[in-house]
Amino acid sequence: MEILHKLTFADGARIAYGCRRIGDGARSDPLVLIHGAASNMTRWTEFVERTALTASHDIIRLDLRGHAQSLYRGPIGLEIWCDDIAAILREQGYRRAILIGHCLGANVAIMFAARYPDRTDGLVLVEPMLREALTGSLRRLCVLEPPVKAAIAVIRTLNRLGLYRHRLQALDLYELDKLFRFRLVEPGGGAALERRYASPRHDLKTIPSANFLQNLLEVIRPLPLEKMRAPFLALLSTGRRFADPAVTGAMLARFPQGEVRTLESQHWIPTEQPEAMRAAIETWVASLSSPVRP
Repeated sequence: MEILHKLTFADGARIAYGCRRIGDGARSDPLVLIHGAASNMTRWTEFVERTALTASHDIIRLDLRGHAQSLYRGPIGLEIWCDDIAAILREQGYRRAILIGHCLGANVAIMFAARYPDRTDGLVLVEPMLREALTGSLRRLCVLEPPVKAAIAVIRTLNRLGLYRHRLQALDLYELDKLFRFRLVEPGGGAALERRYASPRHDLKTIPSANFLQNLLEVIRPLPLEKMRAPFLALLSTGRRFADPAVTGAMLARFPQGEVRTLESQHWIPTEQPEAMRAAIETWVASLSSPVRP
């Protein structure tokens, strides 16, 4: 059974996370599940419900600082999120962990492996967003960083003066995924999925404006791939909506401790290919404890 916790930090942030321990009381290095941009821990609800890994691993999933139940209007970013995860691991008595992240969450996992190499057993990177591989609107955003940073500063100043939205909509990605899987088999379902899941208008209903903009900046940041020592599995989409899988795959193929696979998807692998994603993760995590890795 998953137990919900909140960890309070000195700056007033309260980070919500769920911890599910294996039933026999044995301790394993946990799986830490990290959601993507403008998302929350419900991204992993279906995975936790269906994966066989709950029999062998404790599982932690969290709302990153600034998202959902971890609402916070101060500074956020890759390093801060990594430090929050490290604090959660300490709070729960874990020394090391396997990190599994989607989109921005994959970037957080990479940064964690670089920042805390002695605490990282392995990484599963579902659609990592590498700056060199970005396409479309995210690539164009790279040249707009200064005005976006200025907008964030203005919004946070207004927030400190008490000017902010006091009500944000809840987002349950488990239910949303189920709805859109019915649409995917209908004509135009792929376009409908993209309109909903790639919509800033919808995202801004569920997350503070400054946090949404900060999410975008963290997505396009260069990542310290060369400091990534842990073994990893990368699951890439065939689509080029946000990143070029050929460029991403070529960059990750330079690292001998990694394995790269491609799944038929626009970008939202947990929505479009949940069973294939789950099977790949289960097989790879099991291989970490095998005497001979494939």
